[in-house]
Amino acid sequence: MHTALLVAALVLGAITINVPMGFQRQGCRKFSFGWYFYVHITIPIIIYARIKTGLGWQFIPFTLAGAVTGQILGGRLYRKRNPVEPE
Repeated sequence: MHTALLVAALVLGAITINVPMGFQRQGCRKFSFGWYFYVHITIPIIIYARIKTGLGWQFIPFTLAGAVTGQILGGRLYRKRNPVEPE
């Protein structure tokens, strides 16, 4: 039970810190330096949190899924707040 709570907290944390990065990433040109920066800047934070919680490499797919989910949610939020006007 304790491990399940740690994994849930870690995944929710990965989602939470990636939403603002996904929001910022959406405003950058695809595959530019800024785009790569916003995609990858949270990885060391997530790795540090996973190590500090004592979870092994087996939980990397869960945290990766949380990070991708946060990036997607942030991008959708950006597009919702900044709609593209038709020409």
